[in-house]
Amino acid sequence: MLRRRGRLAIETDRLILRPPRMSDYVPWATVLRESEAFLRPWEPVRPPDHISRRAFRGRVAWADRAIEQGRALPLFLHRRSDERLLGGVTLDHIRRGPAQAGTLGYWIGVSDTRQGFMSEAVEGVVAYAFSEMGLSRIEAACLPENVASRGLLEGLGFVEEGEASGYLQIAGTWRAHVLYACLRSDRKSATA
Repeated sequence: MLRRRGRLAIETDRLILRPPRMSDYVPWATVLRESEAFLRPWEPVRPPDHISRRAFRGRVAWADRAIEQGRALPLFLHRRSDERLLGGVTLDHIRRGPAQAGTLGYWIGVSDTRQGFMSEAVEGVVAYAFSEMGLSRIEAACLPENVASRGLLEGLGFVEEGEASGYLQIAGTWRAHVLYACLRSDRKSATA
C-alpha cells in the first residue's frame, strides 16, 4: 500500500520512507558506523566529517531544498514495527521536460540485508515516482560484481542497458558500472 501522510511519506507493508530529520542523526550515524566495512566497497570515499552532526544538518537542509525544488527525493527507510532506521534510498538528478527521469541510489545497514527491505523500499519509490511525480524512466547503476544490487534491480523489473566505463569514483577509483532502467510504460500498473 502506498500512501502520503501530512509531510511526505511513502508507506509500504513493512516500511515508512520519509525525508531525513535532525532527530534521525543518532540512528543514522549508528547504522553507518556499524556498517562501515560492509558499505565501503560500494561507495565513494567519504570526507572525515561525513558522520558528524554538522554534516548531517547539511544533509537535512539539502534534502528539504531538493524535495521542495523537485530535484531529488532523498528518503530514509524506517521499519514500521519499531521505527528503526534501516538505510536510505534517493531518487536524484530528476530531469523534467522531455526526459521525465531520475536516478536511483540506495544503501542499507549490514544487519538488515537479505530481508527484502530494500526491494520493498525501491518498489515503493518507483511506484511513487511513476504515479505521483509523473516520471517516465528511473535509472540505476551498480558495480558489475555487486550481485545483490543487480539481483534487486532485475527482480523489480529494471532492464540492463549496458556498461559505462569510469562511471563513478568508488573507494577512490573510477569504476565501470552496469546501467539499468525501469520504464513506466513497461510496468503492469503503468499509466499514460
